[in-house]
Amino acid sequence: MSESSLFNTGRETLFVDVILPLYIAKTYTYRVPLEWNDDVAVGKRVIVQFGRNRIYSAIVYKVLKEAPLGYEAKYILNVIDEAPIVDEPQLELWKWIADYYLCYMGEVMQAALPAALKMASETKIIAAEDGELDRSLLTDKGYMVMEALDLAGELTVNDIVKILGQKTVFPLLKTLFDQGFVLISEEIKDRFKPKRKAYLVLGQAFSDEEGKRGLLDSLNRAPKQQDAVIAFMQLRKTKEDVSRQDIMEATGVSAGVLASLIEKGVFEIKEKVISRLGGEDVEIVVDFEFSAAQNDAFAQINSCFEDKDVTVLHGVTASGKTQVYIRLIEEAIRKGGTALYLLPEIALTTQITERLKLHFGDKLGVYHSKFNDNERAEVWHKVLKGEYSVVIGARSSVFLPFQNLKLIVVDEEHESSYKQYEPAPRYHARDTAIYLAHLHKAKVLLGSATPSIESYYNAKSGKYGLVELKERFGTSVLPEIQVVDVAEAGRKDQMFSYFSATLLEEITGALERKEQVILFQNRRGHTPFMQCNTCGWVAKCVNCDVSLTYHKSTNHLHCHYCGHAELPVQVCPGCGMPHIESKGFGTERVEEELELLIPQARIGRLDLDSTKGKYGFDKIITAFDDHEFDILIGTQMVAKGLDFGRVSLIGIINADAMINFPDFRAYERAFSLFSQVAGRAGRREQIGKVIIQTHTPNHRVLEQVIAHDFDGMFMTEVTERKNYEYPPFYRLIKVDVRHNDMNMAHNGATRLASLLRVHLGSRVLGPEPPLISRIRNQYIQTITLKIERNNVSIGKVKELIQQAILQFQVEKQYKGSRISIDVDPY
Repeated sequence: MSESSLFNTGRETLFVDVILPLYIAKTYTYRVPLEWNDDVAVGKRVIVQFGRNRIYSAIVYKVLKEAPLGYEAKYILNVIDEAPIVDEPQLELWKWIADYYLCYMGEVMQAALPAALKMASETKIIAAEDGELDRSLLTDKGYMVMEALDLAGELTVNDIVKILGQKTVFPLLKTLFDQGFVLISEEIKDRFKPKRKAYLVLGQAFSDEEGKRGLLDSLNRAPKQQDAVIAFMQLRKTKEDVSRQDIMEATGVSAGVLASLIEKGVFEIKEKVISRLGGEDVEIVVDFEFSAAQNDAFAQINSCFEDKDVTVLHGVTASGKTQVYIRLIEEAIRKGGTALYLLPEIALTTQITERLKLHFGDKLGVYHSKFNDNERAEVWHKVLKGEYSVVIGARSSVFLPFQNLKLIVVDEEHESSYKQYEPAPRYHARDTAIYLAHLHKAKVLLGSATPSIESYYNAKSGKYGLVELKERFGTSVLPEIQVVDVAEAGRKDQMFSYFSATLLEEITGALERKEQVILFQNRRGHTPFMQCNTCGWVAKCVNCDVSLTYHKSTNHLHCHYCGHAELPVQVCPGCGMPHIESKGFGTERVEEELELLIPQARIGRLDLDSTKGKYGFDKIITAFDDHEFDILIGTQMVAKGLDFGRVSLIGIINADAMINFPDFRAYERAFSLFSQVAGRAGRREQIGKVIIQTHTPNHRVLEQVIAHDFDGMFMTEVTERKNYEYPPFYRLIKVDVRHNDMNMAHNGATRLASLLRVHLGSRVLGPEPPLISRIRNQYIQTITLKIERNNVSIGKVKELIQQAILQFQVEKQYKGSRISIDVDPY
């Protein structure tokens, strides 16, 4: 027998390309030990070493038979999963996101996987159990490590660094390992632990009727224990699982009584895995009937889906779009598929989830970032197993491992909240959902009362289907809108703090009629900035070029960009005068002033500060819906799809801040926000009213809002954007260069812009400092690229951008610069 046949096992050497959760440009290749050939598969997690001593869990992207070129492949250390936790369509989606948004696959992996599915690594050292080893052969430092292990049992690498007083301990540990004295264990901890609930069962000796009678007789002299056993038997008639708390609540007995029964063997403790996601099974009730307009819209959507993959549903506020969504989801489920219902904000899931539970019961999954790590991992596993028919969630839901996806509904598709800004991947959930649907051969419905210019343009040009729903559902009608000229009211002494006499009169009237009011001020906090009235000094963040906002609830000045907080000053640090004044107003200030003007009103506030915590938003919304508040003051959160039956009046305190924002989308967003806020009024029985306070009452956007003229707004906006080369006619790509030195940031951005202009010419604009040019002590310079949509390969353009950035990064003088790319940035 030849030597080659002696060692030929008939098994191939396999390699795997893995995605590491790191900021690296490519996948990395590892070798698979022969005994794990049958265990590795695309989508499974494997444990690998990357760098000198770091251990990571990585996702298998490809299984290969060829060794990598240019480096020797290390072996994978372990295979974590029995079955893939990421499927092929998900990996295709990750690749598309990385390519389209110009980021790395590792960054997509970080965003996509719940934290509990990304492993925590800690190197642990334990002593080998071998009595024949002679420790007298050890060096002094080796002996110190072994003595410490005898005392502690196990040590981390950091512990050994401290014991020896030196940073380089790996050579010593390797020697100890080679000699057999220690075992080095890279212990990978899976942070997902199923939630378990303890419940009680009767001991085996008391399980039959005779045993139960004997048990009760034996407890005649212990009446509290007897009460506990009787309560258990009664509860078991209506409940499958009875907990200690159930018995204590039913009888009032103490925990000690139950402990005695457990010690005697009367009760045994059992555990079962339960869901963290809460909620009992809900009886499915499908009792609503479509209006004629809804019936037409439903039929038109299905007709559009025959030859279009994406359809826009343009339905005015309160037109019953949600009911149309429910029927479409039911239809997808009847065909054996699943559905994804996307919402722009976590806030919106509260009301919508309660509605959908009535229709889909425990087949409804909810997924958003307010869930903790374990809850998110649990939803992930349930979706992977196909246990949910429909998932409702915010933008990160697009990453879930859907099975047989048939329909994606993107509600309020115009919302900027669908865009991820920091960190990378800077994806847009609406556009990502469209590609996700393409991978699954599913359909997408984009719903909004004020569709984005891009989506509506695509619908008007025939790329998407278009369905209009212009009637409000049932008896509700569109609200009456009145504009109040703040400057004129001021001249007539008709302004009281931030409220015109007209608005105050309408608020008082609504409260007398036992109706509710929503006031909109798109700025949180108490005071946007503090200024010295003598020299003009403004309190600014030490880390960012932005003024600090005063929050009365904390009595601190806060930076909304980096989180810095400091106490307000009483004396100006510039001129030394005590003339510090509050300028502007946020939701806290509006609440404070209104309490003085209408002291009898019960006022609630809905903004980022008041909704902290997992259920913060739910509590405020439920309280307002239950009429515990008369007036709700809020930021744009109040504009997003909420439905309150008693709201008859909406007040927009300061329309000018939205209209005059320096951004090419300002008019579109102002129209959308004012229309959406107005849509919260008079949604059920009564006619609602909207009061808009402004210094520019004749502004064309306000005139279009009053006339509910979305088409007019669309035509003026799309004409201007074509003339000035903005979306939907041009693509925008924003490249930020950051450095902690202002001159280096400018010089680096200038150099990068010159590299980009070599191939892209006049399409490259800048660099220019953005509106806020320093954040977290990093100076920012922005390069903007405008790329025409016709006759240009965007793939080639992105390739040229990456080449220019790579050339820039290898130039030594710019190595301290950080670059971030934002495709479709606004």
